[in-house]
Formats: sequence, structure tokens, C-alpha cells
Amino acid sequence: MNKILSIDTLEEPNFIKPILINYTQKGMKKKWEAVLSHNSVSILLYHKEKQSFVIVKQLRPPIFNMDNEDGYMHELCAGIIDKELSDKEIAREEVLEECGYDVPIEKLKKITTFYTSVGISGASQTLYYAEIDESMQCSEGGGLVEEDIEVIYLPLEKAKKFMFDETYKKTPGMLMAFYWFFAQKELH
Repeated sequence: MNKILSIDTLEEPNFIKPILINYTQKGMKKKWEAVLSHNSVSILLYHKEKQSFVIVKQLRPPIFNMDNEDGYMHELCAGIIDKELSDKEIAREEVLEECGYDVPIEKLKKITTFYTSVGISGASQTLYYAEIDESMQCSEGGGLVEEDIEVIYLPLEKAKKFMFDETYKKTPGMLMAFYWFFAQKELH
């Protein structure tokens, strides 16, 4: 059973930095607490043979802290941009690490870039799309040891119901990606 042991003040953060933004708006001095964080990539994976989206499920401690029952999130494969690589190269690495598929970089199609956590960090996320098949699988995925990622195949016929089923915690980026996919399908 998962359990929160303690919550401490972060003195030397590795990935984020709390800041206070002092600014003026319409001549009035204001302050805003924020967090500097990395931009990220996410990848909508469609498995052609299984006619399924490939998504991941993992424990997110901030969600667990707020929920106190179950902090598991259903998400797109994703990762932070914290290396001197292109966004596409990071996206490719994340697909291999989290889901176990080796996707050629030229098969990653950029959908769009949008902002996440706009009230707290303002980091951007670039969304990619790739179609995969069994020939591209080279491992079970699962991410790094500290991530403990479960790979899930969500059949297309269940995806629309899943989008609005509140028993599954999910990110707005995944919902947007699904909408994009279904809109593209209707166009063709």
C-alpha cells in the first residue's frame, strides 16, 4: 500500500525552483509565486495492429498528496527536456524508455506546442504523434526504476468513454491529443 511519510520544504531542488515574480500590471505593483520548471514533450502513440492508444499509468506523488487515496495517473508517454537534445530526440528516448518501442525519429509528427500549469510554472509541452507496430517493440518499457510505469493499451472503441470517465485520473494534454486524433480520422 502506498503511503505519504512526510512533507518537507525543498531546500536544494533538482528539477524545479520556487520563485517570486515582482511585476507591474496597468501601473500597479504585484507579486506572484511561481516555480521554474523544464519544458516537456508528450507523445500520442497509436498501435496500428492493436488499434489502441498506448498510454502509461504511474504514481504521481503530488496527486497522491492531494487525493490521499490513489495518486495513479493515466497519461501519454512524456518527459522533461533536460538534455542537450532536440525535442524529437527526447520524445524518441521517452517512447523507448517508458513504452519499449523504438520509433524512428522521422516517424514522430509534431502536433502542437501548448502551455501547462500556467498558474504555477508556465512551462510548455510539445505534443508528438507516432504510429507503432509490433516490429518496433524491443522491450516491455516501464521507465526508470523510480518511475514504475505500467504500459496500457487503450482500444480506440473505448477511448471516447475513457476520456470522460472520472474514475480514471488523466491529464488535459491526453484529452486534447485524443480529440486531435479523432478529428484527423473524421477528415480522412
